[in-house]
Amino acid sequence: MVTTDLASQMVAQFGLPVWAIVLVLIWTLIWKGLALWTSARKSQKIWFVVLLVVNTIGILDILYIFLFSKIKLPAVKDKTAKKRK
Repeated sequence: MVTTDLASQMVAQFGLPVWAIVLVLIWTLIWKGLALWTSARKSQKIWFVVLLVVNTIGILDILYIFLFSKIKLPAVKDKTAKKRK
């Protein structure tokens, strides 16, 4: 069976049981989903792309949610409106 061979190869290569790999995958997907959702709601396109591309097993995602998303950055629209006046 193909899935059994793939699972046994992963266990042999990484030295981790399949359940641990699945647990890490679920952990990562949950945090990545929350971080991407938060960055999309805040219209932070750069953070969205960084979070989408970089995989740190949820570490960067957790830091973004609890630290970086709380920082209030000045909006670009506000700066241009002030310059016009």
